[in-house]
Amino acid sequence: MSNPAEHADESSQDGSLKDREDNTEELIATLVEGRSAANKDLVASMLRTVLNIDVDNVDRLEMKIADRALQEMTHSWSVFSPYHDVPKVTIFGSARTAPEAADYQLAKAFGAKIADSGWMVMTGAGPGIMTAGIEGAGRDMSFGINIDLPFEAAATELIRGDHKVIDFKYFFTRKLSFVKEAAAVVLCPGGFGTMDEGFELLTLMQTGKTFPAPVVLLDAEGSTYWQSWIEFIKAELLDGGLISSADLSLFRHTHDADQAVTWIQEFFRNYHSIRFVGKRLVIRVWRAPSDEQLAALTEEFSDIIVDGAIESIEVTRAERRDDDVVDLDRIAFEFNRHGHARLHEMIWKINELDAINTGAAADTHHSRGASIPAQPNDTEVPDES
Repeated sequence: MSNPAEHADESSQDGSLKDREDNTEELIATLVEGRSAANKDLVASMLRTVLNIDVDNVDRLEMKIADRALQEMTHSWSVFSPYHDVPKVTIFGSARTAPEAADYQLAKAFGAKIADSGWMVMTGAGPGIMTAGIEGAGRDMSFGINIDLPFEAAATELIRGDHKVIDFKYFFTRKLSFVKEAAAVVLCPGGFGTMDEGFELLTLMQTGKTFPAPVVLLDAEGSTYWQSWIEFIKAELLDGGLISSADLSLFRHTHDADQAVTWIQEFFRNYHSIRFVGKRLVIRVWRAPSDEQLAALTEEFSDIIVDGAIESIEVTRAERRDDDVVDLDRIAFEFNRHGHARLHEMIWKINELDAINTGAAADTHHSRGASIPAQPNDTEVPDES
C-alpha cells in the first residue's frame, strides 16, 4: 500500500527541482542580456553547462581542468583577434636543433620568406626550430604558442615579453590554437612532439575536422628525415591498406624554402574557403571555373559526389545572413563527407585550372587567414539555401 508521505516528499522534490531550473534560466537570461544577438544562444548554452555540472560527482581536478582550459582558450582568442584577417602558418619542429644546423637555417629562411609575403608565423616559442622560425620572420610577424614545461622556463628571448606570446598549461588547448589559427602548416624534423603534431594534423584533415590547408614537410638538402618517413608511410600504411592513395596528397615534401612558400601561395591562388550549407558543400573561389571545367571536375571527382554535378551557384541565404565572404564566386556539390583527401586534391585541381585560365602567378593577397566563420562540419539546417 502506498505511503501518502512518500508521495508528498516526491512532489516536494519535483517542485524544488522545477523552481531551481526556473531560477537558473532567469539567471542566464539576466547574464546574457545585452550580449550580441548572434552569439547570445551560445553564451546561454555555456552558462547552462557550467551551472548544471554535477559538482557532487565531479572531482576538483576535473573542475580545475575545465576551468583552466576555458581560460586558456578565451585568452588565446583575445590575443589572435586583432590579427583575424592576417594569414598565419604554423611551424613545427624539434626544440633540440642547434642554430648552426642546416635544418635550423632552412626554417629561419622559410620564416623570413613567408613573412615577406605577408604571412605571420606561429611556433612553440621554445628553442631549436621554434626559435628559427621566429628569428626568420621577426618579432612583429611572430606568435609564440608556449607550453609551460619545467625544463623550458620561458619563451625564446626573441619574442619573450611580447603580447603575442601565449602560455598554455595543457597541450590540447595549445594544439587547438596551432590548428585553429593556421592557414598552412610546415613540419620540420623533430621528435615525438613533432610526430604527434603532424599525425594529429593529418588525421584532422583526413576526417574533415579541420579546414583543407597546405602541409609542407621541410628538411635540409641531404637530409633523409622526411623521405624516410614517407617511405614508411607508403610501405606500412598505404601498402597495408591502412590509408588510401589520396591521403598522400595531404602533404608535400621539399628541401627548398622558396618552394614551400610557393606551394602555400598556390593553394590559395583561387581557393578561399569551404562551408556546408544544407546537403551541399560550398567552395568559395576568386574565379569560378568554366562550365566545361566544372563538367570535367564532376567526372574526375565523381567518387565523392553523392548526386548531381559540381555547379556554379549564387551566394546562399545562409552565407548572406552571416555576411560570409559574399563577394566571392562559388561552386557547390553534394559531398559524401568521407573523401576529404580527394576534396584536397580537388582544391589543387581548381587552382591548377585557374593558373591555366589566367596565366598569372599566385596572388599572396588571396591567402586566407583565420577569418572563416564556420568549421567544415558545422552544417546549416537542411532546408537552408
